[in-house]
Amino acid sequence: MSKENVVTGVHNAPHRSLFHALGFTDEEQRRPLIGIVSSYNEIVPGHMNLDKITDAVRLGVAMAGGTPIVFPAIAVCDGIAMGHIGMKYSLVTRDLIADSTEAMALAHGFDGLVMVPNCDKNVPGLLMAAARVNIPTVFVSGGPMLAGRVEGRKTSLSSIFEAVGAYNAGKISDETLLEYERKTCPTCGSCSGMYTANSMNCLTEALGMGLRGNGTIPAVYSARIELAKRAGMAVMELVKQNIRPRDIMTKDALMNALTVDMALGCSTNSMLHLPAIAHECGVELNLDIANEISAKTPNLCHLAPAGRTYMEDLDEAGGVYAVMNELSKKNLLHLDCMTVTGKSIGENITGCVNLNPEVIRSIETPYSETGGIAVLKGNLAVDGCVVKRSAVLPEMLVHEGPAKVFDCEEDAQAAINSGKIKAGDVVVIRYEGPRGGPGMREMLNPTSAIMGMGLGNSVALITDGRFSGATRGACVGHITPEAASGGLIGVVEDGDIISINIPQNTIELKVDAAVLAERMKNFVPKTKELSGYLKRYASLVSGGAAGAILN
Repeated sequence: MSKENVVTGVHNAPHRSLFHALGFTDEEQRRPLIGIVSSYNEIVPGHMNLDKITDAVRLGVAMAGGTPIVFPAIAVCDGIAMGHIGMKYSLVTRDLIADSTEAMALAHGFDGLVMVPNCDKNVPGLLMAAARVNIPTVFVSGGPMLAGRVEGRKTSLSSIFEAVGAYNAGKISDETLLEYERKTCPTCGSCSGMYTANSMNCLTEALGMGLRGNGTIPAVYSARIELAKRAGMAVMELVKQNIRPRDIMTKDALMNALTVDMALGCSTNSMLHLPAIAHECGVELNLDIANEISAKTPNLCHLAPAGRTYMEDLDEAGGVYAVMNELSKKNLLHLDCMTVTGKSIGENITGCVNLNPEVIRSIETPYSETGGIAVLKGNLAVDGCVVKRSAVLPEMLVHEGPAKVFDCEEDAQAAINSGKIKAGDVVVIRYEGPRGGPGMREMLNPTSAIMGMGLGNSVALITDGRFSGATRGACVGHITPEAASGGLIGVVEDGDIISINIPQNTIELKVDAAVLAERMKNFVPKTKELSGYLKRYASLVSGGAAGAILN
């Protein structure tokens, strides 16, 4: 598919007349048509600056001899959607974004694309679309937010969520809470920790689909505008060389992304998105592979919420390429993978040194010898579940305690707020999976409340839903099979003992097998009355372990 299908030849005179209706000159129609997929809107803080990024991309395309044409993609702010029905519409937009971008790109004969995403589901949705459409494509994000500052300390979105928990526990005053509210998120951009948006933008660099700095240059820096112009120029070179997304997003490139994921300590949501992107590329990427990669990949970064460094610090330390350079010292990357620069990963990262070993640990002195994410299996999650190991307190890496069971996030939140959760408990939130939610809501409110109330060193939380990248603590998500699909989590009862052993990658419901067999024999999963897009989504979606793809 290219402009030849829509503007060349006598039979396309009607098409050209419509381009003239748009104000395109003959000269513009003869140049490569480059679609710019802009995720700009006025409700997502990470997207409010994308009009400027898009304008810069347009200029870069035009400078390199192309004709830029902008069309939109949607995006949801996970923070604003958190804790209510809106969160059911977050993950599900990933597929809407992929579908609508595929439709627009193939309907209009573009020669190349520049994707301009920023926040959570927008990035993987557009990567999925890029793989489907498979015409030359470059990504340039809107960039991360600068960290806030409260009482002399840097803050990010997780700070204000935890401050609410601290306030409810009587640990901070009205005035302090208001200060967090006003100062936590000081600029536009994707929230400043290694949350899902920044994880996916960094992994876009690792995949080879974004230029250096795509994941880390702050949104408010002028260097971000320069990057956008270079992205516009880069896509023109890809068109000339006919380098396409599936030439770049190979199995080896996806393994690189998973390796960088483990080194950075990315959001657990990457374990939903990387398999979904791989699926569009015709590559199988399952949770077993994730543990294999994690076992040999050292964790080099503890960015918020795992530590006290932020995206601006990672950028100053050398960014994703510096992390990849460290990994290459132990031959952990496939360096011959092609990228949107027209060069290999190995060529790109040459000379990209680590400028701050306090932000990016050296390969010889990592935070841990294993990666930031762990996949657990056991009778409670036969197909697997996921935890951000790098954000778990050492004393909670192994935990055993009685279950406190809730059939939705709201009930669990009410119990936490009212003091019904005690030290040692394992909070179980079910019927929040891809099908059961539907939409697999993030559980940032309950996890933040647990941390803010001072229970993070004694309480675990497990769910068939998922977590924000801002979550920290012993929080295990994506339990598959989910309750709505007949998973064992659906028959857990209050007081049952649950054992979590992160170093051993296990999670077990310690109830006699005969008792469990009897419970499962009588188990009928709960159902919900659904309509609209959620009804269609629930009928098509796979489990979390498979990336919540639509079948």
